Amino acid sequence: MSRILNVAGMAAVGMTAASMLLLAEPGFASDLAADANIPAIILPGTDAPAADETADLSTDAELPVDDSKKTEDDVAPEPKPAPVTADSLAELVAATPKPADIDPELRCLAGAVYFESRGESLPGQLAVAHVVINRAQSGRFPKSLCGVVHQKSQFSFVRGGKMPAVRNAAQWNNAVAIAQIARDGSWKNHAPGALFFHARYVSPGWRKTRIAQIDNHIFYR
Repeated sequence: MSRILNVAGMAAVGMTAASMLLLAEPGFASDLAADANIPAIILPGTDAPAADETADLSTDAELPVDDSKKTEDDVAPEPKPAPVTADSLAELVAATPKPADIDPELRCLAGAVYFESRGESLPGQLAVAHVVINRAQSGRFPKSLCGVVHQKSQFSFVRGGKMPAVRNAAQWNNAVAIAQIARDGSWKNHAPGALFFHARYVSPGWRKTRIAQIDNHIFYR
Protein backbone atom coordinates (compact mmCIF):
# COMPACT_ATOMS: atom_id res chain seq x y z
CA MET A 1 0.00 0.00 0.00
CA SER A 2 2.82 2.41 0.83
CA ARG A 3 4.42 1.62 -2.52
CA ILE A 4 1.20 2.64 -4.30
CA LEU A 5 1.06 5.93 -2.36
CA ASN A 6 4.67 6.69 -3.25
CA VAL A 7 4.00 6.11 -6.94
CA ALA A 8 0.94 8.36 -6.80
CA GLY A 9 2.94 11.07 -5.05
CA MET A 10 5.69 10.91 -7.62
CA ALA A 11 3.14 11.14 -10.43
CA ALA A 12 1.59 14.26 -8.86
CA VAL A 13 4.99 15.90 -8.52
CA GLY A 14 5.77 15.09 -12.15
CA MET A 15 2.52 16.64 -13.37
CA THR A 16 3.19 19.83 -11.33
CA ALA A 17 6.70 20.15 -12.76
CA ALA A 18 5.40 19.64 -16.29
CA SER A 19 2.79 22.35 -15.81
CA MET A 20 5.45 24.75 -14.56
CA LEU A 21 7.69 24.03 -17.52
CA LEU A 22 4.78 24.58 -19.92
CA LEU A 23 3.97 27.95 -18.34
CA ALA A 24 7.64 28.99 -18.53
CA GLU A 25 7.82 28.44 -22.31
CA PRO A 26 8.90 31.70 -24.01
CA GLY A 27 6.01 33.70 -25.44
CA PHE A 28 3.30 32.13 -23.40
CA ALA A 29 3.84 33.30 -19.82
CA SER A 30 4.34 36.95 -20.80
CA ASP A 31 1.20 36.97 -22.94
CA LEU A 32 -0.82 35.20 -20.33
CA ALA A 33 0.35 37.52 -17.60
CA ALA A 34 -0.54 40.50 -19.73
CA ASP A 35 -4.00 39.17 -20.53
CA ALA A 36 -4.91 37.64 -17.15
CA ASN A 37 -2.96 40.07 -14.92
CA ILE A 38 -1.22 37.14 -13.14
CA PRO A 39 1.21 38.30 -10.43
CA ALA A 40 4.87 37.50 -11.02
CA ILE A 41 6.36 34.56 -9.10
CA ILE A 42 9.59 35.31 -7.22
CA LEU A 43 11.75 32.28 -6.55
CA PRO A 44 13.93 32.16 -3.46
CA GLY A 45 17.39 33.64 -3.98
CA THR A 46 16.33 35.96 -6.88
CA ASP A 47 15.84 39.72 -6.89
CA ALA A 48 12.44 41.28 -7.28
CA PRO A 49 11.81 42.68 -10.77
CA ALA A 50 12.09 46.43 -11.11
CA ALA A 51 8.84 48.33 -11.33
CA ASP A 52 7.89 49.50 -14.82
CA GLU A 53 8.50 53.18 -15.44
CA THR A 54 5.68 54.73 -17.42
CA ALA A 55 5.50 58.22 -18.91
CA ASP A 56 3.08 60.75 -17.50
CA LEU A 57 0.60 61.18 -20.35
CA SER A 58 -1.87 63.32 -18.41
CA THR A 59 -3.09 66.42 -20.21
CA ASP A 60 -2.08 68.56 -17.22
CA ALA A 61 1.61 67.92 -17.75
CA GLU A 62 3.39 70.95 -19.28
CA LEU A 63 5.53 70.15 -22.30
CA PRO A 64 8.57 72.26 -23.27
CA VAL A 65 7.96 74.71 -26.12
CA ASP A 66 10.40 74.91 -29.01
CA ASP A 67 10.59 78.64 -29.84
CA SER A 68 12.40 77.89 -33.09
CA LYS A 69 9.22 76.31 -34.50
CA LYS A 70 7.00 79.31 -33.83
CA THR A 71 5.44 80.91 -36.89
CA GLU A 72 4.85 84.63 -37.50
CA ASP A 73 1.23 84.15 -36.40
CA ASP A 74 2.40 82.85 -33.00
CA VAL A 75 4.57 85.92 -32.32
CA ALA A 76 2.73 88.96 -30.99
CA PRO A 77 3.25 91.95 -33.33
CA GLU A 78 5.02 95.00 -32.01
CA PRO A 79 2.62 97.80 -31.13
CA LYS A 80 2.40 100.53 -33.75
CA PRO A 81 3.07 104.10 -32.69
CA ALA A 82 -0.06 106.11 -32.02
CA PRO A 83 -0.97 108.55 -34.81
CA VAL A 84 -0.13 112.19 -34.18
CA THR A 85 -3.21 114.31 -33.52
CA ALA A 86 -3.46 118.08 -33.44
CA ASP A 87 -6.02 120.90 -33.45
CA SER A 88 -4.24 122.91 -36.15
CA LEU A 89 -1.84 122.33 -39.01
CA ALA A 90 0.85 124.29 -37.20
CA GLU A 91 0.46 122.05 -34.16
CA LEU A 92 0.62 118.95 -36.36
CA VAL A 93 3.79 120.19 -38.06
CA ALA A 94 5.40 120.82 -34.67
CA ALA A 95 4.38 117.34 -33.43
CA THR A 96 5.57 115.45 -36.53
CA PRO A 97 9.02 113.98 -35.83
CA LYS A 98 11.72 114.33 -38.43
CA PRO A 99 12.90 110.87 -39.54
CA ALA A 100 16.50 109.96 -38.83
CA ASP A 101 16.96 108.91 -42.44
CA ILE A 102 14.95 110.77 -45.09
CA ASP A 103 14.21 108.46 -48.00
CA PRO A 104 14.76 109.83 -51.53
CA GLU A 105 11.06 110.21 -52.33
CA LEU A 106 10.38 112.18 -49.16
CA ARG A 107 13.45 114.33 -49.82
CA CYS A 108 12.22 115.19 -53.33
CA LEU A 109 8.76 116.08 -52.01
CA ALA A 110 10.18 118.19 -49.18
CA GLY A 111 12.47 119.90 -51.69
CA ALA A 112 9.49 120.97 -53.80
CA VAL A 113 7.78 122.34 -50.69
CA TYR A 114 10.89 124.16 -49.52
CA PHE A 115 11.98 125.75 -52.80
CA GLU A 116 8.50 126.50 -54.19
CA SER A 117 6.62 127.63 -51.08
CA ARG A 118 8.75 128.06 -47.97
CA GLY A 119 7.57 131.69 -47.74
CA GLU A 120 3.88 130.67 -47.93
CA SER A 121 1.54 129.70 -45.11
CA LEU A 122 1.48 126.06 -43.99
CA PRO A 123 -1.80 125.37 -45.88
CA GLY A 124 -0.14 126.84 -48.99
CA GLN A 125 2.90 124.59 -48.53
CA LEU A 126 0.65 121.58 -48.04
CA ALA A 127 -1.20 122.37 -51.28
CA VAL A 128 2.10 122.47 -53.19
CA ALA A 129 3.07 119.08 -51.75
CA HIS A 130 -0.25 117.63 -52.90
CA VAL A 131 0.32 118.90 -56.44
CA VAL A 132 3.44 116.74 -56.63
CA ILE A 133 1.62 113.74 -55.17
CA ASN A 134 -1.39 114.22 -57.46
CA ARG A 135 0.88 114.30 -60.50
CA ALA A 136 2.58 111.05 -59.52
CA GLN A 137 -0.83 109.38 -59.14
CA SER A 138 -2.47 110.87 -62.24
CA GLY A 139 -0.91 108.72 -64.96
CA ARG A 140 -0.09 111.88 -66.92
CA PHE A 141 3.27 112.49 -65.24
CA PRO A 142 6.13 110.32 -63.97
CA LYS A 143 4.97 107.77 -61.38
CA SER A 144 7.50 108.64 -58.68
CA LEU A 145 7.72 111.83 -56.64
CA CYS A 146 11.33 112.36 -57.67
CA GLY A 147 10.35 111.79 -61.30
CA VAL A 148 7.69 114.50 -61.02
CA VAL A 149 10.00 116.99 -59.30
CA HIS A 150 12.88 116.43 -61.73
CA GLN A 151 10.75 116.37 -64.88
CA LYS A 152 12.23 118.78 -67.39
CA SER A 153 10.79 122.30 -67.53
CA GLN A 154 8.32 121.76 -64.69
CA PHE A 155 9.91 123.22 -61.54
CA SER A 156 12.24 126.15 -62.03
CA PHE A 157 14.28 125.52 -58.89
CA VAL A 158 15.66 122.27 -60.40
CA ARG A 159 18.81 123.19 -62.28
CA GLY A 160 20.78 120.68 -64.27
CA GLY A 161 18.63 117.92 -62.81
CA LYS A 162 19.66 118.81 -59.25
CA MET A 163 18.27 120.75 -56.33
CA PRO A 164 20.18 123.70 -54.88
CA ALA A 165 21.52 123.60 -51.34
CA VAL A 166 19.18 124.08 -48.38
CA ARG A 167 20.15 127.18 -46.39
CA ASN A 168 17.46 127.49 -43.72
CA ALA A 169 17.29 124.53 -41.33
CA ALA A 170 14.06 125.59 -39.61
CA GLN A 171 12.20 126.05 -42.89
CA TRP A 172 13.61 122.75 -44.17
CA ASN A 173 12.35 120.94 -41.09
CA ASN A 174 8.88 122.42 -41.69
CA ALA A 175 9.04 121.29 -45.32
CA VAL A 176 9.94 117.75 -44.27
CA ALA A 177 7.01 117.69 -41.82
CA ILE A 178 4.62 119.07 -44.45
CA ALA A 179 5.83 116.44 -46.93
CA GLN A 180 5.13 113.66 -44.41
CA ILE A 181 1.68 115.05 -43.61
CA ALA A 182 0.82 115.30 -47.31
CA ARG A 183 2.07 111.80 -48.05
CA ASP A 184 0.09 110.40 -45.10
CA GLY A 185 -3.02 112.42 -45.98
CA SER A 186 -3.37 113.38 -42.32
CA TRP A 187 -4.61 116.97 -42.89
CA LYS A 188 -7.16 118.55 -45.22
CA ASN A 189 -5.83 119.89 -48.51
CA HIS A 190 -7.48 123.17 -49.59
CA ALA A 191 -6.65 122.62 -53.28
CA PRO A 192 -7.94 119.08 -53.87
CA GLY A 193 -7.08 117.49 -57.21
CA ALA A 194 -4.73 120.29 -58.28
CA LEU A 195 -2.06 119.39 -60.82
CA PHE A 196 -0.71 122.89 -61.55
CA PHE A 197 -0.05 126.16 -59.76
CA HIS A 198 1.60 129.49 -60.46
CA ALA A 199 2.34 132.71 -58.64
CA ARG A 200 -0.53 135.19 -58.79
CA TYR A 201 1.68 137.95 -60.20
CA VAL A 202 2.10 136.02 -63.49
CA SER A 203 -0.54 135.23 -66.09
CA PRO A 204 0.37 132.16 -68.14
CA GLY A 205 -3.02 132.11 -69.91
CA TRP A 206 -3.75 128.50 -68.99
CA ARG A 207 -7.07 127.05 -70.13
CA LYS A 208 -7.43 124.94 -67.01
CA THR A 209 -9.97 124.68 -64.22
CA ARG A 210 -9.11 126.99 -61.38
CA ILE A 211 -9.49 125.32 -57.97
CA ALA A 212 -8.23 127.70 -55.32
CA GLN A 213 -5.97 130.59 -54.46
CA ILE A 214 -3.87 130.17 -51.33
CA ASP A 215 -1.59 133.05 -50.42
CA ASN A 216 0.45 133.91 -53.53
CA HIS A 217 -0.35 130.73 -55.49
CA ILE A 218 -3.28 129.89 -57.74
CA PHE A 219 -4.04 126.17 -58.20
CA TYR A 220 -5.56 124.42 -61.23
CA ARG A 221 -6.37 120.98 -62.51
